Amino acid sequence: MFLIWAIAQERLSVPFLNIVTGKPEKFKSVLLLNTAQSAASALSALTYMLLRKKTGASLKEMLGLAVTPSHTATANGHVKSNGHSNGYANGHSNGYANGHSNGHVNGSTKDSKPFTLDDRRNLMFRFLQCALFITTAAPFGFASLSHISYPTMVLGKSCKLVPVMIMNVLLYRRKFAAHKYLVVAMVTAGITMFMAFGEQGGKHGKGAAQSSLWGLFLLIVNLAIDGATNSTQDEIFSKYKVTGQQMMFWINTFSTFITSLLLVFPLPHIPTIHPGTNWEREI
Repeated sequence: MFLIWAIAQERLSVPFLNIVTGKPEKFKSVLLLNTAQSAASALSALTYMLLRKKTGASLKEMLGLAVTPSHTATANGHVKSNGHSNGYANGHSNGYANGHSNGHVNGSTKDSKPFTLDDRRNLMFRFLQCALFITTAAPFGFASLSHISYPTMVLGKSCKLVPVMIMNVLLYRRKFAAHKYLVVAMVTAGITMFMAFGEQGGKHGKGAAQSSLWGLFLLIVNLAIDGATNSTQDEIFSKYKVTGQQMMFWINTFSTFITSLLLVFPLPHIPTIHPGTNWEREI
């Protein structure tokens, strides 16, 4: 499915010939593309949850609003929570977190804290926060394509391990094992070397070369916001017992609502790919 999505998006992101006039044109509504994508993702997640819904489960349970946080009580009444998360990215981006909590009352019995109204409000705020991050990051990524080549952007996205780890440390004070820092450093160094040698052998126009620093800056902003998104997803998984499908549904529902509102305003056109010579694709 990801391959099909990438092909479809690539066809909308490069110049194409108008079937009526025969002149080259570009798909100008990036927001419409994002809205359609988030709406389809939310619908897919909802369909999956309906198909996998347990017998007797309420609507709140299905949507992840009636679960209990990962908190347990010990025999003396104190709450214990032990959570750790790992953020990583592959290709576009993937955020993953595992939260465990172990507590014993009189040696064996768990006492889970009920899911309160404040818990639901905080969970919805986190989902909205992720949706805002995703909506904000997209324009920076698309705008950077006016100043850097598409392969450069793809390689830059491959370095997303770094901002994900940095944002986990800065925003949520998470610590990682020493070997994970080493792995991230080695992967990033390898990708950076590949990019450097590729730029030496590649052919780029004069305008792209002059504005590449600005394009890289826009790409870095995009990666930083993406890192904040993944670290917030890790935080949600570590504090609340929600599934990937529930998170997918709520974040994409909020994203659809936000981008639908933005479609009403006359926002400027953001180019979706760096045009090559004579409007030919650079890929």
